[in-house]
Amino acid sequence: MSLDAIFIMALATLMIGLSKGGLGGPVPISLIAPLLSQIMPVPQAVGITLPLLLFADIFALRTYWGTWDKRYIRLMLPIAVLGVVMGTWVLATLPDLALRRVLGVFTLSAVLYKIASGSLKALAYSPRDWHAYVAGWASGFGSAVANVGAPPFTAYMLLQKIDPTPFIGTTTLFFAVVNALKLPGFLLAGTIDVHQLIGVAWTLPIIPFGVWLGRKALQWINPRLFEWLMLSLLLWASLTLIFSVPPVR
Repeated sequence: MSLDAIFIMALATLMIGLSKGGLGGPVPISLIAPLLSQIMPVPQAVGITLPLLLFADIFALRTYWGTWDKRYIRLMLPIAVLGVVMGTWVLATLPDLALRRVLGVFTLSAVLYKIASGSLKALAYSPRDWHAYVAGWASGFGSAVANVGAPPFTAYMLLQKIDPTPFIGTTTLFFAVVNALKLPGFLLAGTIDVHQLIGVAWTLPIIPFGVWLGRKALQWINPRLFEWLMLSLLLWASLTLIFSVPPVR
């Protein structure tokens, strides 16, 4: 692994920890696949991230254990399974060039969602169960294809206007289960390379450090400023993926 690849891998892993530590919400995780796609094919970039996310979910679940709202989990999770299956099939069958375009579109959608998310809380909204089904499917699909499942899920949850703690707890449990559901399909599809995972095992200690740093950074820096920095990077990454093909090293 080259020095550039080592740096990008370490940075992507740090982004996972920062997100699970509460800094930037889901935005840092949305940046991981575009980052890694600079040094490897998209299926490998998405596949290699999954075990790292599962490891990070352990820390997040411990922090927010029991704070979730089971009603939203029951509404969204069953249909999310279908989204995961369909997303895994797309990830395993499309050529890398097409996947780069898909990843770019999903990444751009994360940017647009974040820009519009502040307006969602002010909308007059009448909840319907089918809204949860759509959000659950889209979240499962986006998570399987590009690890960008948070925008539809979060948009739906913002419309529910629930308190922050159950909001975060429900998000934590939902994506911990979705990530676990992705594992069998990724293994069957060959998206996860065991030998490659062994080669990046050195990044695991970065995750708890990132979780700690994310919590501390909330006191040190302006979270809004950090989010806009991440959005700028996401916008650059999405346009790079949509309009060009970065060299695979």
